Amino acid sequence: MSETDTAPAVLTHVDGHILIVTINRPEAKNAMNNAVAVGIGAAMDRLDAEADLQCAILTGAGGTFCSGMDLKGFLRGESPSVPGRGFGSLSEWTPKKPIIAAVDGYALAGGLELALACDLIIASSTAKFGIPEVKRGLVAAAGGLMKLPRQIPPRIAMELALTGDFITAARAYELGFINQISEGPALPAAKDMAARIAQNGPLALIASKAIIRESHEWTEAEMWEKQAKYTRAVMTSADAREGSAAFAEKRKPNWQGK
Repeated sequence: MSETDTAPAVLTHVDGHILIVTINRPEAKNAMNNAVAVGIGAAMDRLDAEADLQCAILTGAGGTFCSGMDLKGFLRGESPSVPGRGFGSLSEWTPKKPIIAAVDGYALAGGLELALACDLIIASSTAKFGIPEVKRGLVAAAGGLMKLPRQIPPRIAMELALTGDFITAARAYELGFINQISEGPALPAAKDMAARIAQNGPLALIASKAIIRESHEWTEAEMWEKQAKYTRAVMTSADAREGSAAFAEKRKPNWQGK
């Protein structure tokens, strides 16, 4: 058995308050199999469990983010999904804390849907995005057909779904699908953004992510009360007082996460 065969499917590394999660199947263009899905899920559980971690970055080894479902595994009956969490452990579930996708190379099919499941996307200038499932007689069932029209114009989402064609990072940025284009590899730019996020109040980050993700489902009659369920505890927390005191005293806050 080769070193490639025995290498972990997912690598994790802590950089300050940031958990870097790397899909480690470069020989397969980081195609999603069950081992990767389980590994990502375990990393996200760690993100939420460890108080010192504020943010995660999800990226791929070898210059590719994720080329989608491992079709050889699919033919063997292997699932790239985790029950209750979906494709790559993220399409149907999200951790409480923010995730940034750092996309190099291809984010295709399930790979695009994996990026779509993250909260922010930074891509290298040479990155390509697409949901080409129709070219294989499949459908983008890991969120692409439902979530993509919420993030880009629906007619453009329809075009991508029906043609299976790819778009460039520049076009993805123009459509508002990605946050930033990096001229070099995406990871350094993602680390920079993650570091800016990690400077902020932990409770405020969790509440802000939850409200933005969930509020599109709230009616006008219920939205303020539903938002208050997240904000009440934040506004009365020790961190809220510390943030105000730090501002007044012109110093960096010392967050406690409570």
